[in-house]
Amino acid sequence: MSTATDTKLIAPHGGTLVDRTGDHPDDVETLEVVTLTSRELSDLDMIACGALSPLEGFMSHEDYESVLDTMRLANGLPWALPVCLAVDAAPSGDRVALADESGKLVAVLDVDETYEYDREREAQQAFRTTDDAHPGVARLYEQKSLYLAGRVTVFERAEPAFPELAKDPADTRAEFAERGWRRVVGFQTRNPIHRAHEYLTKVALETVDGLLIHPLVGDTKSDDVPAQTRVECYRLLLDGYYPSDRVVLSAFPAAMRYAGPREAIWHAICRKNYGCSHFIVGRDHAGVGDYYGTYDAQLIFDEFEPHELDIEPMFFEHSFWCKACGSMASAKTCPHGGDDHVFLSGTKVREMLEAGELPPTEFSRPEVAEVLIQAYRA
Repeated sequence: MSTATDTKLIAPHGGTLVDRTGDHPDDVETLEVVTLTSRELSDLDMIACGALSPLEGFMSHEDYESVLDTMRLANGLPWALPVCLAVDAAPSGDRVALADESGKLVAVLDVDETYEYDREREAQQAFRTTDDAHPGVARLYEQKSLYLAGRVTVFERAEPAFPELAKDPADTRAEFAERGWRRVVGFQTRNPIHRAHEYLTKVALETVDGLLIHPLVGDTKSDDVPAQTRVECYRLLLDGYYPSDRVVLSAFPAAMRYAGPREAIWHAICRKNYGCSHFIVGRDHAGVGDYYGTYDAQLIFDEFEPHELDIEPMFFEHSFWCKACGSMASAKTCPHGGDDHVFLSGTKVREMLEAGELPPTEFSRPEVAEVLIQAYRA
């Protein structure tokens, strides 16, 4: 199943927007049941709606190995990260029912194959480390020992965390087309938007028709700012500081993998499916700890031929408020030294918020800081 897309927008990855939703099968109650983790459930939902086009199910062994080795599917199409379903044992039948962690049946999978995989090899290739202190590697090491591959049909979509922000790729594409946009820049975030993020999104917006603020609302680390708090910050910021006719806010249902460079590619491909022609890649995109270099997530785009990904990355250096310039700037545009730059570490910001202190307005809009203070106090 697939849907046509507006020809004025960028084509989905692989050319067609996948739709793997379908009717509730009569025999689903009789099938062997495979229970999905919350991350696998979010992957399933993104397969269903086309966010992971051209994938129609969980990856085959051939695609999996090709992605680890070459960052391409077996057919040569760029793809950066495995999308796999882990199981303890091969199912006995050629179809299985998929259930969420509560036991509710949500989909069926037509079994293609079950295969073994090497956790350490996947960790090294996907995350560039085998260290189990890395949250993505730790999750990988805890997985079941086999991967189950096959096409899925989803008859019960996951309940969205923010229903009013739940927009499938077909929805964002329709909205972009209705607004007359052709060039749309996507912004991935798992953090509140401070002045530095605001600056780079607005610089990007100067060059395109519209901006998709697309916060990730799937699983994140326990010490990341909760999605509920972040969404409140996004709404306040968009209401007060962005032109409403140039910005769309929507929730991205993915779980964080913290895979740094490869996740930057994966995030870009996903946003291409949502209709974005451009994608912002800042410093340490999707990184964690000190596993990746500051700009590794930008350098990895050089491993693809020009226009091979089709979506255009927009690279930004770290930005800051410069007292001498009297504006936001980056090392590319500001000639002044560090003493003139307003820069706060994440630790310092957290300490201020926990103490009920507003960070300087050059760092964060007061409305955003107030929401964060209340969240930290709670």
